[in-house]
Amino acid sequence: MTISTLTGALLILLPVLFNLIFFLLQRSFEYPDILRKPPHEVLERFRLGGARLLTLWYSFMLTSLVFILLAILLPQVIGPGSALFVVFATTVGVLAGLLQTLGLIRWPFLVPLLARIYTDPAASQATRDSAVVVFQAFHRYAGVAIGEHLGYLFTSLWTLLIAVTMTQSPLFPAWLGWLGLIPAAGIFLGVFEEAGFKAAGAINAISYILWSLWLIAMGIFLLAA
Repeated sequence: MTISTLTGALLILLPVLFNLIFFLLQRSFEYPDILRKPPHEVLERFRLGGARLLTLWYSFMLTSLVFILLAILLPQVIGPGSALFVVFATTVGVLAGLLQTLGLIRWPFLVPLLARIYTDPAASQATRDSAVVVFQAFHRYAGVAIGEHLGYLFTSLWTLLIAVTMTQSPLFPAWLGWLGLIPAAGIFLGVFEEAGFKAAGAINAISYILWSLWLIAMGIFLLAA
C-alpha cells in the first residue's frame, strides 16, 4: 500500500468513525449537551453507562490519535515539493491531534474514578464535593482550554494550510481546496464561545460536519487519482 492510498483510506475512515462514535455518545450519554448539566448529574450518568460508555469514550479518544497519523501523511502527499510546508503543516496537525487527545483522555481514565467516588454509598458529602470540584477543574482545563480552545485553534489552522495548498495540487480540483476554507473558519469561531459568542457552539458543530464531509471528498479524489 502506497502512502497516497493509505492517506486516502484514512481521510474516509477517520471522519466516518469520528461521527459514528459521536452519534453513539449522543444517544447513550446526551453528549455534548450533558456538559451543560450539573456535575453530579454527569457523574451519575457516566456511572450508569458502564463498560459500554467507557469503551465509547476510549474509542473517541483513539480517533484523535489516528488524526495525528493523518496529519503526518497528508502534507507529504499534497505538498511533496515544499519541505517548509510539509514540516509546518505536520507540526500544526500533530499539535491539533495531541491537544484533542489530551482534552478527551480524561473521560476514559479520570471520570470513571470520579464517578465511582461520587456514587459510592459509603462516601461522605465532603468526598462527593471533592469529586465534583476535581471534575469541574479538569473539565475547564483539559476540556475547555486544551481540547476545545487550543484544539479548535490548531485544527482550524491545519485545515487552512491543507485547503490553500490543495488549490495548487494536481491531485484535487481547486474548488475542493477553496471549500475547505468554510469549515476552517467555522471551527476557528468555536474558540469564541467562552468569550460570550453564543452562536459559536452551533457554528462549530456544523463546521465539524462540513469538515468531515470535506475530508471524505478529499479521500475519494485521492484514491481515484
